[in-house]
Amino acid sequence: MNKWIVLAAILLLVTGCASAPKDDPWADPKDPYEEFNRDMWEFNEELDDAVLRPAAKAYGYIPKPVRTGLLNAAENLDEVSSLVNNLLQGKVVDAGVSFWRFTINSTVGVLGVFDVATEIGIDRRQEGFGEVLATYGVPDGPYLMLPGMGPTVPVDRGGDVVDGMYFPLDNLSGPLSAARWVVKGLDTRLQLIELEPMLEDSLDPYSFVKESYYQRWLDKKFDGNPPEEPQEEELSEDFYDQF
Repeated sequence: MNKWIVLAAILLLVTGCASAPKDDPWADPKDPYEEFNRDMWEFNEELDDAVLRPAAKAYGYIPKPVRTGLLNAAENLDEVSSLVNNLLQGKVVDAGVSFWRFTINSTVGVLGVFDVATEIGIDRRQEGFGEVLATYGVPDGPYLMLPGMGPTVPVDRGGDVVDGMYFPLDNLSGPLSAARWVVKGLDTRLQLIELEPMLEDSLDPYSFVKESYYQRWLDKKFDGNPPEEPQEEELSEDFYDQF
């Protein structure tokens, strides 16, 4: 499917006027499609049990240095998009960091297999196009649980589509592009196995994942310094006396 068609569809969701049902005072305004999202959550759980988790555990048997090298190479390809996205936000220094990371790791680091830049103190300054959109005031859009892909908001996922159009990602062949996503996906799923006890102990795993996603997304949008949420006003004793 044409990437521009996918991007257009996602951005239409961003500008949509979805809202929580007015007859439900407990509905989450960020999650107007909760019924659909919960169905997708159950679908993803079944898919994870059948395919993703077993695949990640099998991937874990590969020696860690090999897995680290594969992930380094996959993430090195993101440095160019980070360079552009940092520039679009006026982060010139961070853009320079992304440039040098890509240059050093693609040469001395053998096509990114070895993260030499981090070893010499040049840490990642990763920025996605979704963060660029958020910086310029594009709203997040409704919370979505995508089949096989997990939680997101349209501006975040739409940004991923644009990031895939940057060099060198736009020049990757189908098999190489798929291999890159498989490596990143399996590595992420392998790391999440350690967090499964927290999910199992939560009263509502769906809500737990949703709030975790929003915390991560706000952290990305505000570079680790999200604004404090307004404190809810305490209910007066008169309110409780009504019951």
